[in-house]
Amino acid sequence: MTATLSRRELNRATLERQFLLRRTDRPATEVLARLAGLQAQTPHTWYIGFQSRMEDFDPHEVGRLLTDGALVRMSLMRSTLHLVSAEDAAWMRPTTQEVMERDLAHGSHGRATAGVDRDEVVALGRKILEERPLTPKELGEQIGARWEGVDGADLAYVVRCLLPVVQLPPRGVWGASGQPVLAPADTWTGLPPAPGPDPGALVLRYLAGFGPASVRDVQAWSGMTRTKAVVDGLRERLVSFRDDSGTELFDLPDAPRPEADAPAPVRFLYDFDNLLRGHADRSRVVSRENLSRLSARNGMPPATVLVDGEVAASWRVDRSRSTPALDVTPFRAFNSSENEEITEEGERLLAFLFPEDEDARLRFTLPA
Repeated sequence: MTATLSRRELNRATLERQFLLRRTDRPATEVLARLAGLQAQTPHTWYIGFQSRMEDFDPHEVGRLLTDGALVRMSLMRSTLHLVSAEDAAWMRPTTQEVMERDLAHGSHGRATAGVDRDEVVALGRKILEERPLTPKELGEQIGARWEGVDGADLAYVVRCLLPVVQLPPRGVWGASGQPVLAPADTWTGLPPAPGPDPGALVLRYLAGFGPASVRDVQAWSGMTRTKAVVDGLRERLVSFRDDSGTELFDLPDAPRPEADAPAPVRFLYDFDNLLRGHADRSRVVSRENLSRLSARNGMPPATVLVDGEVAASWRVDRSRSTPALDVTPFRAFNSSENEEITEEGERLLAFLFPEDEDARLRFTLPA
């Protein structure tokens, strides 16, 4: 008989694998591999994803790895920017290529370039970017000169979807800034792409960081289709469970699955944190009521706070005054112990964000 895992057991299992039950002393590269990458849609907020998971996190070390090409930011799962190692990028991008192709086919850029020879666009885009990395706008201007009547931005998006490219530093480096500048992934990292997709490897990597999970969860996280056939092909290497609703869940046999009463400390999550984008059914970490609070405004979801393993507040940094403040907006009433823990963890985050400003303080605010 297949065992049933409660919502709270699923919560603790996922938090353990996400290094959110206890911080780890592993190096950032190992943490990144376990997490199957960090969504890095913004230049810097994803550094908080490391800070909330690591004991002694040095953002400048990650910045150096990014500058050296050991880590890269590129479009992968769900056709969104992720931070991964150069080695993982070499096989993850061919595996998620179908996601990029579907993004192009179903969007306005695809419709605008429907009559264009896209192989020719990609070949020209590669040639241009191998000569000199360019911003998408610059790339579009150069390619657009070859296709009269087609917007250069649409042609640049074709290159972005069909040619594996990375965003170069200094954009994304802690303490630095810069425009998005693109280069072919293989020329930047020196690593050739894998000869073909490996969806089985991606599913196994996903389960290591997010399991136990359903086929729908795998699909929601990756953006890939036909994931059921992939999971079925791995059944002999997996164990299965059911959740409270009877949905079949899959997992790695030796993956940690803590008890439901395992302590879960307060943690501050960044706006695009993996934890909230890893499942089709996010009830293991956020209630249905609070999920509605996380809808993106202008494409930017709120940063959140985990209390006892569940989303229970949002947070933002207020820089409008001479002394920055971290504003926490509770979604429910907190007891004194929870308030103390939120304050302690918030002060740790403030020390990370503003190491030279000892006057920065946490404030509890009322919902708008």
